[in-house]
Amino acid sequence: MRILLLFSLTLFAAPIAVSAEGERAPISLHPENQHYFQWRGKPTILVTSGEHYGALLNLDFDYVQYFDELKAHGLNHTRVFAGTYRENEGAFGITENVLAPKPGRYISPWARSSEPGKAHGRNRFDLMKWDPAWFERVKDLLRQASDRGIVVELTLFCPMYDDQTWDICPMNAVNNVHGIGAVPREEAFTLKHNDLLAIQIATTRKIVQELEEFDNLYYEVCNEPYFGGVTMAWQHRIVDAIVNTEKDFAQRHLISMNIANGRSKVKEPHPAVSIFNFHYCVPPDTVAMNYGLNKVIGENETGFRGSADVLYRTEAWGFLLAGGALYNNLDYSFTAKHPTGTLRDYKSPGGGSVQLRQQLGILKRFLSGFDFIRMKPNGSLVRAVEPKLSTYTLAQKGKAYAIYFHVPLPSKPKDLKSLLRRDIQNFGDD
Repeated sequence: MRILLLFSLTLFAAPIAVSAEGERAPISLHPENQHYFQWRGKPTILVTSGEHYGALLNLDFDYVQYFDELKAHGLNHTRVFAGTYRENEGAFGITENVLAPKPGRYISPWARSSEPGKAHGRNRFDLMKWDPAWFERVKDLLRQASDRGIVVELTLFCPMYDDQTWDICPMNAVNNVHGIGAVPREEAFTLKHNDLLAIQIATTRKIVQELEEFDNLYYEVCNEPYFGGVTMAWQHRIVDAIVNTEKDFAQRHLISMNIANGRSKVKEPHPAVSIFNFHYCVPPDTVAMNYGLNKVIGENETGFRGSADVLYRTEAWGFLLAGGALYNNLDYSFTAKHPTGTLRDYKSPGGGSVQLRQQLGILKRFLSGFDFIRMKPNGSLVRAVEPKLSTYTLAQKGKAYAIYFHVPLPSKPKDLKSLLRRDIQNFGDD
């Protein structure tokens, strides 16, 4: 019996022109096709399977070993939270959660005061003063990533998903010496409280000022703002703060907004936003819905579907062959104790493994073999496949075609083994 579950077809791969023009400028939209990036003179797609965003704020996490592991598989991206948000141990059922540092091992942009505090028994924060150690760490993290050809998405803020998360946040009044943030957690990222807003804008401006020199960096305003009461007006105010801070810079960084879980039509986007990121895009129809924006459409978080590599491998191929330019899988094999991604007996809700990173590296190399800035999604090229398969195509008419077929998988399969066994049988014996 011969079984073919997924395969990709290359008919032609045009050479990619490499120019020195724009080298060392920050990653940008490609001038000939703004659905993709340009970085260091080359057309670029960002692909990774990354740790749970705590590489910067968790002092126990060795990001050098982590970046070495990404580079070993040809992956070129990571997503990092700035440290304005952290989680409690056990949040979301994540084993050895990197976003939940051990007591005394959390670092944020704000300095500690001399006043005893509540959260983890350490001193309260002084939101008017910066922690030099945080700025030293973020700059070293960016340099180490840069040396390994890795682009960093720095996510500035994140909503408070529950009261426990808000209880340990520096912006909560109980955790800072100013009494700023005596508000419900659902109002933390709105325009209702001028003192809290002023801290958020000042923090944004300080970070952007300090990181001007880095070309392997773009900013995301807020992770999953569609939870926890985050308003669009507040997000636009943060975008404005980034733009105003960089107005006299020789080079400016891209700005991303996280739009929705699954799919949503972007309406009235801020003109300074160049990357529209989505989470859990199965199927990846949000790319077609928003392709007319002529900007990058990304999937910068997925997971929560189980641990099987096939779920995230097929999701990545589908999203990028549908016309996306950025894919980041939550990889729970990375922890502070396992910075090279070797944890296998985790109980986390998603996946991640060495094998998955190898597979995503194959995907990245496959796409890099095309002159993909001259290609666009073509949903009509393959009319039908029986038995039914999901198909995604990037095409440059008459010159190059990248076609991906795979067995359709549900967004949250309950029994993956029986599902695959059923679909394998649909192909029959040869």
